[in-house]
Amino acid sequence: MARALELARHAQARGEVPVGAVIVKDNQIIAEGWNQPIATHDPSAHAELLAMREAARALQNYRLIDTTLYVTLEPCAMCAGAMVHARVKRLVYAASDPRAGAAGSIFNIVHHEALNHRVEVMGGVMESECATLLRDFFRTRRNDRR
Repeated sequence: MARALELARHAQARGEVPVGAVIVKDNQIIAEGWNQPIATHDPSAHAELLAMREAARALQNYRLIDTTLYVTLEPCAMCAGAMVHARVKRLVYAASDPRAGAAGSIFNIVHHEALNHRVEVMGGVMESECATLLRDFFRTRRNDRR
């Protein structure tokens, strides 16, 4: 999670919402990503999706079997759905997202019984640091608009 937090700070320095993600397989980071929808003009360029794309290339497989995805913010519906389709084994996130979280806060896509895969979930890892980064980012953004 520490590396995901570094990537979130990297995103923030570029004017993006500070979210970072890493994917681990066999205790090795195989992929990473940070939010880039503004820079890339791509609404799907969330940290988790970019990390999953990189992991799929690294593994030469669209199935991310036996991987763990670490992310600084609870995934949205788009990212949670992609994790299910990619067969990510485990999700570890820092801060919950009470507005759009899809790993238990608003939706629970990663455990939905109608889907053919369930992702193991652990939340709250380094929650304070990641939540503070996000809160400060949005506070500054609101103040800059005034």
